[in-house]
Amino acid sequence: MDVMLDSFNQGLGKETNAKAAVKMFPTYVRSVPDGTETGKVLALDLGGTNFRILLISLDGQEVNMESKIFLIPQAIMTGTGEQLFDHIAECIHKFMKDHDLLFHKIPLGFTFSFPCRQEGLNKAILTHWTKGFKCAGVEGHDIVQLLHEAIERRGDIDVNCLAVINDTVGALMSCAHEDRKCAVGLILGTGTNACYIETLENTELWDGDTDEPHQVMINTEWGALGNDGSLDFIMTDYDKQVDKHSINAGQQIYEKMISGMYMGEIARLVIEKLRKAKLLFNGKGSEELSERGRFYTKYVSEIESDGDDSSFKCTKQVFAELNLTKYTDEDCRIVQYVCSLVSTRAAYLASAGIATLLNKMNRPEVTIGVDGSLYRFHPHFHDLMEEKIRQLVKPGIKFKLMLSHDGSGKGAAIVTAVANRLALEKEQKLNAKNGIPNGE
Repeated sequence: MDVMLDSFNQGLGKETNAKAAVKMFPTYVRSVPDGTETGKVLALDLGGTNFRILLISLDGQEVNMESKIFLIPQAIMTGTGEQLFDHIAECIHKFMKDHDLLFHKIPLGFTFSFPCRQEGLNKAILTHWTKGFKCAGVEGHDIVQLLHEAIERRGDIDVNCLAVINDTVGALMSCAHEDRKCAVGLILGTGTNACYIETLENTELWDGDTDEPHQVMINTEWGALGNDGSLDFIMTDYDKQVDKHSINAGQQIYEKMISGMYMGEIARLVIEKLRKAKLLFNGKGSEELSERGRFYTKYVSEIESDGDDSSFKCTKQVFAELNLTKYTDEDCRIVQYVCSLVSTRAAYLASAGIATLLNKMNRPEVTIGVDGSLYRFHPHFHDLMEEKIRQLVKPGIKFKLMLSHDGSGKGAAIVTAVANRLALEKEQKLNAKNGIPNGE
């Protein structure tokens, strides 16, 4: 926690940010929704191998959503930026056609869950790809501009991107729509990241206006904690192997100890080490077990969901998928134990991060909006985190973890609706000042 707080402060500081591992990007999202947001909004959600488009209708506390998932083919994930954004524009066109929206002008919110330096609510520069993406010609560019250029190349849809948000902000905003005490957003899925509400005075890189509210959501990009060597003291040989063989060696060190993209692989490395030492499966493995990345993170959740069940139903199913045919009950127990160590460490590391943020904000009561497959599907992650955060926060700070329902979609829509509302209010004030009736 000391290392984390130090890293967070380096990211927030004007003098230290350039060299800081954890970038603490201001998001330009200043306030949680007030419940008066209305209208139809499109939301895009790109953060992994799936890409979603949603049509969201807001009416106060009422939220209606229709969505469709589109795949991003591997060739596009590692192709050019132009191909990626043309593919996205093509998907938007299909979606709008299906929903009879082709001749409507509609505001759009874009959840883009990769590290970005925001320069405004609708201007975000991709600093670097993560999670297996490597599209050429996008890093260092404004993704809203790339999206608008792809839309213009088609010329057959009229959408305007008002806001780019990160999935952490989406989780926070989506929960805040129901619970106004929500002030932290947490993602525990393929990757991990968090955002929280910081005061403007602590945000030394803030270059926006200083009107009320004197606060801004900070996208921590905490997955990069340890890129500067600050986590070497807790890295195991397994972590070092996972890092060495990853697409982004030396980066996202904290994320690699926690998130779904790597957890299964950490467990596999431990299991293989035990097998080679003849402490598991009588020393006999399988081709599948020795293949890198083949022990999926969902296996960790499945194996742990057996709990005290002495028939080991789920564990045996996983063994069958890995072509392991000769095993004892003791082997099942050992593999279960390995999985529980890997996931408990992940939950505790994430808890240390959340407790650091709660102590830093020092609010008496905070709700944490959480999203992501790891948190959602792992049988004990929530309980482990509640217990550990409670031990680590200052006495007197109350908190609760709340599952965010579709933050990436609903959250983006709410941010966009808020932006739309504020823009309209600004326009009305200006019109009133210049004596123009509203709606002219």
